[in-house]
Amino acid sequence: MSSYSRATVLSVKRWGPGICSAELEMERGGSCPGIVLEQLVGKVCPGDLVIANTTAVDLSLGSGGSHYVLWNLSRRSLDTGGTGHIMKLRYTPLQFNVEAAEERLGDAGSLDMGRALGGVPVIAGSVHSQLLPVALAYRHVRPKARLVYVMTDGGALPGAFSNTVRFLKDGGYLAADITCGHAFGGDYEAVNVHGALVAARQLLEADAVVVVMGPGIVGTGSAVGFTGMEQGIVVNAAASLGGAPIAIPRLSFADERVRHKGLSHHTVSALKYGACVRTVVPIPVMEEKKAAIVDAQINESGLSSVHDFRTVDAGEVLRLLAECSLKASVMGRGVDRDPEYFLAAGAAGFLAAKCRGGA
Repeated sequence: MSSYSRATVLSVKRWGPGICSAELEMERGGSCPGIVLEQLVGKVCPGDLVIANTTAVDLSLGSGGSHYVLWNLSRRSLDTGGTGHIMKLRYTPLQFNVEAAEERLGDAGSLDMGRALGGVPVIAGSVHSQLLPVALAYRHVRPKARLVYVMTDGGALPGAFSNTVRFLKDGGYLAADITCGHAFGGDYEAVNVHGALVAARQLLEADAVVVVMGPGIVGTGSAVGFTGMEQGIVVNAAASLGGAPIAIPRLSFADERVRHKGLSHHTVSALKYGACVRTVVPIPVMEEKKAAIVDAQINESGLSSVHDFRTVDAGEVLRLLAECSLKASVMGRGVDRDPEYFLAAGAAGFLAAKCRGGA
């Protein structure tokens, strides 16, 4: 059951465009940080009385210890000024309207969808922390190319929640971002991943596209009960629209969970039960013993006969990450503790920059 509480705003600190952190004095006692998503609740000021969703903190879930401001009781009305007639967060009290990128693509039939992507590489990831090494590696090879990020709704829904996206856009690593499904707040909004991919190529002239959910993958431990299964859907969409799909393998030798050791079961499930077309899967050069483990997992899973695994020397991405002012981490582990994870994502970025569609 969800939980809510009244609170008074003590202070407000700007986090990024459209998002703030507010110190809240809770009616039930004590203080706690709260996240304010201005696209949903507008701005708040010190002294405002608000309603906060406290569920994640009350359940000790991975919310970063913050509540989420649901409504500002000090305001009688709110108009976020959205345009268009496509609703995000549909049929919920927080639904709001946007203009969908697909509405700019013209009437159905005006574009040969089977060739809409023109062979551009589409990098399909499964965890948000893969985005940084992909973008660094891609730009290292093709500094003037246009890499567009598509954020799905498999993790956090607000695009503003990602410090990584903000960093990459400010630094020119990403030409633009598109939030699709019920994710929101990107430069463009899209109804689904298919429309987002077409918009990336046709409206934003992307040379390559990277598709991965926002922060906070959801998983249950079962074979297919995790939001990263969408990686297979992205691979299918890219191929059906005339793109060149590249799937990032989730690799780790630091994760304590057996199902994520070496080649994660997330990658096996997404590519075995989700992807219906052959895709390229880059495997970074690793220590011989680790490489042997991953190779055995690929063969035992049966993936070697249905996908194109390619060895890629991605060692340079470790230097790029070390020099980057935004420090990379996955599940609290930095590059030094879990290098294979970041090597795999970097390998996808290097491969995309060198493939035919990115020429």
